[in-house]
Amino acid sequence: MPKQLHILALDTCTETCSVALTINGDVYARIEDAPREHSQRLLPMVDAVLAEAKVTLADIDLIAYGRGPGSFTGIRICTSMTQGLALGLDLPVIGISTLTAMAQMAIELGSSQVLCCIDARMKEVYWGQYIAKDGIATLVGEEHVSAPEAIELTLDTQQTISVCGTGFEAYPQLLNIAPHITPCSQATYPEAKAMIVLAQQGYQQGLHTSVDELSPVYLRDTVTWKKLPGRE
Repeated sequence: MPKQLHILALDTCTETCSVALTINGDVYARIEDAPREHSQRLLPMVDAVLAEAKVTLADIDLIAYGRGPGSFTGIRICTSMTQGLALGLDLPVIGISTLTAMAQMAIELGSSQVLCCIDARMKEVYWGQYIAKDGIATLVGEEHVSAPEAIELTLDTQQTISVCGTGFEAYPQLLNIAPHITPCSQATYPEAKAMIVLAQQGYQQGLHTSVDELSPVYLRDTVTWKKLPGRE
């Protein structure tokens, strides 16, 4: 049986800021809706879950971070905070898609097909479509950034498709994209606690990296990531 990892998960890529920690099968989580205060809120939230679990960062095996897509500033904050936390103890890290985290939330609520869509501004959306495989959100095709009308479904449109994300609030016409659409309001934003099972699976698949290989995903090519000074 695979080792039950002690995982710290962080996400600040959208309007919400969330942290989750799993220790010996128990999950400790915090979430706040503070779109302009992520950088101030995140570390105190990390401290809070560590204190509640009565552990320190030295007890953590893996840090999972929201890698995007989402707010450029939010992605940078999450990536920088992850780098800062992981550097001192040389902890491995794993990036988790915000879209996949949202899909995982919907699947844990009983969905089998999910379309996630985040408002990307500039009349575009970030989107991805997922199916449930053994209870895990599995991406169908690729993640995209496009105009809302350019979304092309490859899911089974004769079956129910759960939809989640701010893209459906910004572009309500997307609720007519297929005949059997069910909004999942509980998964409008990604939460760090949904990243834990995805991180566990990704670790088993060897998808984790050293902190020096940490890599955010913007989907737009106009933004680049800069590591902390002195890290080559």
